[in-house]
Amino acid sequence: MRKQILLILTVAVLPVLIQAQELNAKVSINASRVSSQTDKKVFSTLQNAITNLLNNRKWTNETFQANEKINCNFLLNIGEAQAGNVYKATLTVQAARPVYNTNYETPLINFQDDNVSFRYVEFQPFEFNDNRVSGSDPLVSNLSAAFAYYVYMILGLDFDSFALRGGDPYFQKAQNIVNAAPEGRDIVGWKAFDGLRNRYWLVENLVNNRYNAIHEAMYSYYRLGMDNLYENETAGRTAVLNTLQMLNSLNNDIGNTMVIPFFLQGKSQELIRIFKKAAPDEKQKARDILIKIDISNANTYKSELK
Repeated sequence: MRKQILLILTVAVLPVLIQAQELNAKVSINASRVSSQTDKKVFSTLQNAITNLLNNRKWTNETFQANEKINCNFLLNIGEAQAGNVYKATLTVQAARPVYNTNYETPLINFQDDNVSFRYVEFQPFEFNDNRVSGSDPLVSNLSAAFAYYVYMILGLDFDSFALRGGDPYFQKAQNIVNAAPEGRDIVGWKAFDGLRNRYWLVENLVNNRYNAIHEAMYSYYRLGMDNLYENETAGRTAVLNTLQMLNSLNNDIGNTMVIPFFLQGKSQELIRIFKKAAPDEKQKARDILIKIDISNANTYKSELK
């Protein structure tokens, strides 16, 4: 279903004779904080290895054409080098999807994971196996497991944005990685007790039936809202407002979820543009909800949506 819809959404569909993998991923590694005693060439090799895995591995059973690839960016920011070729880093993940009848891409994910520890020796194989997530060395496998996890999250979010519950198979794959994740003293982010905003809780929120409304919200926001803004701005804006009301209800019912701020991250300016031209009562409703559910951007909404 996702592929059929995306084919329709393509502004100008050119004949494509080859079948492509799912991602158009750009990987960057920042090692500026690492001591000059470390040979920085290792990070160039690692960057190429990660890029090859993400872009050349087949992650789904779907057929993607070249113009259907999902644009995404990964920034691995190395914060510390330790003995034994072990590194501590943060990983910023961004992905977007096209909006019908425009050249605009709306954010799917804009998230920073602050807990990525791994071991890497230059030219060692960088692989991922769904059936052997933890591998023989947990610290070696931890990096590929984290990247694979976010690939499945991107796929799940993308498919959810085109068809209601379309992303379920990929969220399940991400949960499988969490269940089989590498374990070790320096490995965090995969367990419930590792914090309230980590890989465990993100996918838990997306597969737990208590949070079913988030899937309806994603479909409402992207397919009914963003994709309609060009041809019927009023209907599209109404769908986006309905989305905010769904998120507000979910927040009232459960509260302190990870998935609501995760969904809203990177969307503040997009939401402001959508509601700035709205009727006063509609703008006020959106403003009141956004101030409540997107606290980090509350002051921006107060000043921009007057």
